[in-house]
Amino acid sequence: MNEVTIIGAGPTGSLLSILLRRRGLAVTIYETRSDPRGDVGERGRSINLALADRGITALKRVGVYANIAAALVPMRGRLIHDLQGHTSLQPYGGRAHEFIYSISRHRLNQALLDIAIREHGVQVHFEHRLEAADFASEIAQIRDLRTNRLLSVRMRPLLACDGAGSRMRHDLQAAKLIEATEAALDNGYKELTIPATPAGKFAMPHEALHIWPRGAYMLIALPNDDGSFTATLFLPNVGPTSFGSLTEPSQIEAFLARNFPDAVALMPNACDEFRLHPTGFLGTVYSSPWYTRNAAALIGDAAHAIVPFHGQGMNCCFEDCLEFDASVGRHPAWEARFHDFFMKRKPNTDAIAAMTLENYLEMREHVADERFRLRHALSLELERRFPERFIPRYSMVMFHHEIPYAIAQRRGLIQTRLLEELTATAATIAEVDFERAGREIEIQLPPIEESLSSVTNE
Repeated sequence: MNEVTIIGAGPTGSLLSILLRRRGLAVTIYETRSDPRGDVGERGRSINLALADRGITALKRVGVYANIAAALVPMRGRLIHDLQGHTSLQPYGGRAHEFIYSISRHRLNQALLDIAIREHGVQVHFEHRLEAADFASEIAQIRDLRTNRLLSVRMRPLLACDGAGSRMRHDLQAAKLIEATEAALDNGYKELTIPATPAGKFAMPHEALHIWPRGAYMLIALPNDDGSFTATLFLPNVGPTSFGSLTEPSQIEAFLARNFPDAVALMPNACDEFRLHPTGFLGTVYSSPWYTRNAAALIGDAAHAIVPFHGQGMNCCFEDCLEFDASVGRHPAWEARFHDFFMKRKPNTDAIAAMTLENYLEMREHVADERFRLRHALSLELERRFPERFIPRYSMVMFHHEIPYAIAQRRGLIQTRLLEELTATAATIAEVDFERAGREIEIQLPPIEESLSSVTNE
């Protein structure tokens, strides 16, 4: 059949619909929310998205990138804030073009959805919620929230892009067709705001992702194209210093002033936002497999949601869309397509989930450490000297869409060990034994092209 139903009109569902329409499939999307193209978006719940090479590649592939380019704010590194208000920049990459970009999730979703509907003829039913899925009859029950009418929709197939809290995933799990777990992080998050200055300018340097690392918790801030910053506070949910313990305005104000004094000076509504904005959930979703027969499949966060500490959630989901589209092109039957997609993608989504959790510890604890800074600087120098063999793991993930996550993870483990060994007795870059570094890299790290060729030939 040449018809596909998608649950969820977020960025993943919208991008996937464009790809499938280009293959000549009729696509219908059901979305719980109202049409986002006519509103300003919900405040207090969204962490700004970091768009990197994998996401950019997908957007360019479907001709959407030009439509959102003006809304992108480039970030060339992490700007670390210490308790005294001193800052230091850690570049993301060693090359001039290695930036990541901040963009509003709402703004991106509006652009993708508008193009899917206007230019590709995707049918979207807003305010329609998936209520249940019967896998024996292959019928999904979808409620029209405006009329309270229940619709029976045949899975033809049904592709669930309904996010980390996916109803389809829960129904598949309840029917014992898949295994799924949600590994909650002990921390949650709240969105805060650093507004633009009265002149409409940025109140801090804007070509950076700002981080206030404080060990057990941290604050980050990403720039917006209107001169403001979206700040996000990550804090334990329970404990002596936690969202659970900070309930009174005086407690909140004292906590923020003590830990983030330079940021608080720029946030006139920080205490009110802390009290009024919801505490967001953070967790990792693991599921296997991602489909049942030729009826339904999970794509994006519905299958493998990750925590937001590597800036890869959206990028990973967009890469899913490209991989799924490729599987559609390789196989004529939906079950074969689902299986191919799952087998090719699962090792990589497991890899980025693990790397993302590691990056959380790096951001909140290690970025301010002198030894970490030395290893970071050395990694960029080794890339400069041995570009065919040594690419920092962060750079492989963020700036090299051609390198699968699983390869980045494997090579990253080797490189981390090398960096630790090479800096064990060195206090500065000048004290590093680069002759030894060259020998070890040649022995332990084959040229990256060889690693990529081995994957291609599997």
